[in-house]
Amino acid sequence: MEGVALHVYPRGSGTPTVVLDSALGGSCLTWAHVQPKVAEFTTVCSFDRAGLGWSAASPRPRTSGNIVEELRGLLRAAGFPPPYVLAGHSFGALNVRAFYARYPEEVAGLVLVDAAHPEEWLAMSPHNRLRLEKGIQLTRRGAWLARAGLARMVAALAGTRAADWARTGVRWVTGGAIDTARGDRILAPVAKLPREFYPVLKWMWSQPKFFDALAGQMERLPESARQAAEAGDFGDLPLVVLGAPDADPARGPLHERAATLSRRGRFVLAHQSGHWIPLDEPELVVEAIREVCAHARSAPAARPAGPQ
Repeated sequence: MEGVALHVYPRGSGTPTVVLDSALGGSCLTWAHVQPKVAEFTTVCSFDRAGLGWSAASPRPRTSGNIVEELRGLLRAAGFPPPYVLAGHSFGALNVRAFYARYPEEVAGLVLVDAAHPEEWLAMSPHNRLRLEKGIQLTRRGAWLARAGLARMVAALAGTRAADWARTGVRWVTGGAIDTARGDRILAPVAKLPREFYPVLKWMWSQPKFFDALAGQMERLPESARQAAEAGDFGDLPLVVLGAPDADPARGPLHERAATLSRRGRFVLAHQSGHWIPLDEPELVVEAIREVCAHARSAPAARPAGPQ
């Protein structure tokens, strides 16, 4: 999109094009085990939101609405026309729902992977409010320390052991706001990614823009939730919702309720997964995407209901 340089990684061929949107602090690397398999049956694009991965920072507020406009511009500039099957993990699920809210005619189907749901952030519980406020404060602190070079120093001291960096370096820089040792929901579990990614991850997680993007997304989370909620029901839109059994217990009913937003919706429990289903059970994500693509191909004239 004009004004911001975004990184996109396409693979495969055919339609519909599948677009993969990552969790709060994720990048295209989140989909390392999913994208190659999806590329066997259609075109699939992973990308880095502004400020994350290989993408430049954006001057726009980090709302789902702005993320949607940047993504839509990116896809068009890269030559991938709609309609799209959108797969969103965690925070990425808010973004794909906001995409549908704005451009329902450009969406052929949705896959929501251990999704964040608008209800969680429109009427926040005291626990969620405290967690969000602390995360914003400490991630802003992380950005300051990264600008001072301390994040790079800790990464260098960790040598090539990216797992140690993930557990100690990022946690130290953020004062404990990001703690992968306890299965944190922000950073991907490093041990489940290819080892050749480790130096790249250390670089990504040492950048001031990474912490700025995290904080910016968290600061605008209620607004993003509102924009996602504007999607309303999904009508007959092909939809699969994946949920993890050991995630926040309050999310289970929200996952099941989200699946009922479409008359063609289905809920799947990922029994062997934590929050990072794309890394824990990537085959479930691949099969969900395959199912939604098949439905989209078999009924090309069926249009979603659009916002209610």
